[in-house]
Amino acid sequence: MTDNLWLAVPVSFALSWAIVWLRLRFADRGLDQPNHRSLHEKPTPHGGGLGVVLALLVAGAWLGVPTLLLAMVLGLALLSLADDLRHLPFWLRLTAHLGAAAALCHLIGLPILWWLPAMLAVGWMTNLYNFMDGADGLAGSQGVAGFAAYAAGFAMAGDSAMAAWCAAAAAACAGFLCFNWPPAKIFMGDVGSIPLGFLAGGLGLAGIWQDAWPAWFPLMAFAPFVLDASATLARRALEGKRVWEAHREHVYQRMVQMGYGHRGMTSRWAILMSAGALLAAGLLALPAWAQWIAVPAWLTFLAWLGNRTIHKQ
Repeated sequence: MTDNLWLAVPVSFALSWAIVWLRLRFADRGLDQPNHRSLHEKPTPHGGGLGVVLALLVAGAWLGVPTLLLAMVLGLALLSLADDLRHLPFWLRLTAHLGAAAALCHLIGLPILWWLPAMLAVGWMTNLYNFMDGADGLAGSQGVAGFAAYAAGFAMAGDSAMAAWCAAAAAACAGFLCFNWPPAKIFMGDVGSIPLGFLAGGLGLAGIWQDAWPAWFPLMAFAPFVLDASATLARRALEGKRVWEAHREHVYQRMVQMGYGHRGMTSRWAILMSAGALLAAGLLALPAWAQWIAVPAWLTFLAWLGNRTIHKQ
């Protein structure tokens, strides 16, 4: 890997940090107002994800990331920014998410028979990342850990450009996290969480199809988000609730309500995210039999922790 590729990492951090800092110069505009479904108690500016997205686009253009992929990130960011400001209808957002997933399937050359399950998987990852962006520092921490794991995976597979871009994504999240760590001065907003979720799912799928990593790897890299969002959705569906509506039933939300506070909850989650990302990257160097023992064990442990938290309340 050349040093020039990895210059994208500090540049992405600095650019993300600078744009979020600039957004805070206008902190009295675009405020997220507290309501009965939110965890924050005072109006807080949103739009911090702009820094992450712009850093991703600049780094991607520098590193030679396919133009179509960058266009999908930009398109999702613009649509999500409009949703942050105007609250667009659900069907329009979902159509755009699935359309971006279809474009990704075309880009990586996925056989048409695999498009539907791949689109649903990427679409779900896109939305679950957004569902989990509801507490100080949480989405930024998962971005740092998850995309750092992707960077390690692509590097081990010999794809230096994609490894550097994923590392740049982690750095961009870290730049945003400087302002979003509890107590948060700014929130990411859909403009950041939707493109990050799309890349978490899309790059995970691309890595599987290109044999950069096994199918379990993306799940391990983003396991805390995937398990909490999926289990909560399933539980709400079984209870006959409207699964698409905002709520306060995720494990991380329950932890804040239980008295851990944003800092206590996010610190614990960040430790789990980091441990899972390190484990995922480390397992790539081990035999398949070791992977298929360690992966279910880690996921079972996370599920046990979540279930214990729910019943402790």
